[in-house]
Amino acid sequence: MTLDAIFFLVILIFSVMLHELAHGYTADFLGDPTARLAGRLTLNPLKHIDPMGSIILPLLLKLSGSPILIGYAKPVPYNPYNLQGKHAEAFVAAAGPATNVALAIIFGLLVRWYAPSTDISALSPLIGAFASISFINMLLALFNLIPVPPLDGSKVLSGILPGALGHAYDRFRVRFERLGVLSGTLVILIVFYLLAPEFGSLLNALFHLLTGL
Repeated sequence: MTLDAIFFLVILIFSVMLHELAHGYTADFLGDPTARLAGRLTLNPLKHIDPMGSIILPLLLKLSGSPILIGYAKPVPYNPYNLQGKHAEAFVAAAGPATNVALAIIFGLLVRWYAPSTDISALSPLIGAFASISFINMLLALFNLIPVPPLDGSKVLSGILPGALGHAYDRFRVRFERLGVLSGTLVILIVFYLLAPEFGSLLNALFHLLTGL
């Protein structure tokens, strides 16, 4: 295993961990203590690591040179029936990607302010690490906002679609999620593969906008 792959994996694990923590803390704030009672509101990565999604899948993708570099942690449990507020579930879903966006912006601006040039190869190890953190978190945010169940974007879309359209999509989302994690992951990867050119262009444009690289 190369140092580059290990570094990528460490950033990814902590990024998806903070993503899940944001879901849990938001749900707790909105009235559902499920994640807190399950001991998931912790910075201990062992509580959040999913062996397949956090280690095996991203490493295989990284080492194979795949253009798709993604991973996931154990989903933080929550009970939507405990949540208070009309769009509470959408807020819980949006909290994860919003955290990744915040991290991408913070570290991206640090790169813009302190990078000696726009040449990536000339970056110091620290600034290069900041650039990697920004890129990976922007990738996670955009990926999770794709409105395909069980990604967060599907729950956000359920919350913002009006009236009957929102209820119809929500019923579809719930049925789809009952197919299980493997089925959902397969569909997500297919959709992501089909959207890869557009997704990559948007990701690179946002990364350049933040960092100047």
